Amino acid sequence: MEICRDVALQRLYEERPIFRSFFFYAILTDMEQDFKKIRLEKLENLKKMGVNSYPAKFDRTHTSAEALKLKMGAKKVRVAGRLMLIRDLGRICFAHIQDGAGRIQIAFNEKEIGKEQYKFFIKNFDLGDFIGVEGETFKTKAGEKTILVKKFEILTKSLLPLPDKWHGITDTEERYRRRHLDLIFNKEAKEKFITRNKIIKSLTGFLEDKGFLEVDTPIIQPMAGGAIAEPFKTRYNAYDADVYLRIAPELYLKRLIIGGFEKVYEIGKAFRNEGVDANHNPEFTILEFYWAYADYENLMKLTEEMLIRLAKDVFGKNYITAGGKKIIFKKPFARKTFAQVTGGKKSDEAFKNGIKKLIQPTFVIDHPTELLPLAKKNKDGKTVQSFQLIVAGQELVKAYSELNDPADQLARFEEQDKNRKKGDKEAHQVDNNYIEALEYGMPPTAGWGMGVDRLVKLLTDSETLREIMFFPYMREKDKKIKN
Repeated sequence: MEICRDVALQRLYEERPIFRSFFFYAILTDMEQDFKKIRLEKLENLKKMGVNSYPAKFDRTHTSAEALKLKMGAKKVRVAGRLMLIRDLGRICFAHIQDGAGRIQIAFNEKEIGKEQYKFFIKNFDLGDFIGVEGETFKTKAGEKTILVKKFEILTKSLLPLPDKWHGITDTEERYRRRHLDLIFNKEAKEKFITRNKIIKSLTGFLEDKGFLEVDTPIIQPMAGGAIAEPFKTRYNAYDADVYLRIAPELYLKRLIIGGFEKVYEIGKAFRNEGVDANHNPEFTILEFYWAYADYENLMKLTEEMLIRLAKDVFGKNYITAGGKKIIFKKPFARKTFAQVTGGKKSDEAFKNGIKKLIQPTFVIDHPTELLPLAKKNKDGKTVQSFQLIVAGQELVKAYSELNDPADQLARFEEQDKNRKKGDKEAHQVDNNYIEALEYGMPPTAGWGMGVDRLVKLLTDSETLREIMFFPYMREKDKKIKN
């Protein structure tokens, strides 16, 4: 083959990792930094030949998965994808291309496409390049379905070589930083995001079927409210005002209930300036809905129905396996009071220790009033009409009968504000605009909120939230995370 020494070594490096050891190691270590330069030279040569290495489109007739279902001998099959393997045997070359549906083998035969075209492919294409081919289907002697290439064209010239052993990478943070590479090589990671999409469609589809209207409310807010959390602060230059990223959409969604909408929901981003661990991320996806003339008892029944349908929609059954344990979504879910779970204590630590034992879906009900300043009180005056859904020791849902007495709400805001002035950054501020809205009257209403990422983490049996978030914020290398 008429290939320069550097290109030949590059091909060995990318396709045959064994050559990275022994006497080749010293040469290739120095060359690794030069691979981009080699590819840029190829790109320049293609330009000189009048070849556009970044065309606008390619008219393909089949995905890889569709092509694999065709009968052998199918003519004019056009597929496209990223080159993941090139195996040059002299006058015949086999390659694998990968698209969004999977992989398929293609074959270049010098007799079929001519010596010049064959040489053009060998000299100018690298692993990672996108290629479009046209050909016919056949089976190799080994029985592998393949496309015999009749025509081909470059669709994108890759300037950086793909890593060789991405599956064996031990630095999981590097996977999240370079998610584009993770998705190329890690089929399991890609499947988790497909499952995430199915989960969200099931959730929103269920609410739509129940007559809920999807709405959008502000992410940038003059006052962060609707939850107990420290917000992110930013600056609105056009209005010369300090503003906050929302910690929840709650107060705006309840304004819509006041305005006459009776069933509303929103799914979107919320932001809480808190620590990072397996179950918490400062930026997350939240689903909230509000239902006029309902209470938390109605919400528990709806939640059971929603999650049973979700399991069947996504997995075709009413159970999942998470952490090696079988979790069954079957009504009625168990119920325990907050006091039963914590042994009568009100601390976060007591709650966290108590819910670890709750594996099957369990509603933890009737929280202390001070923990949920926006919820309606029970008759005892010390607890509120609330629940948290706990599954596998994790909170998935928090919901309650909404407080609609403006005087009671103002008193609770003021109590929270006292804590804020004492240094509690998570305490709720007094939101006078919301109080004014309540004074116009809000009907009895039930509110429900879920951290979607945490649900996806559970249902995909993932270890951390960052596994099921496409692009989680990543710290700088070697910089510690504050918890």
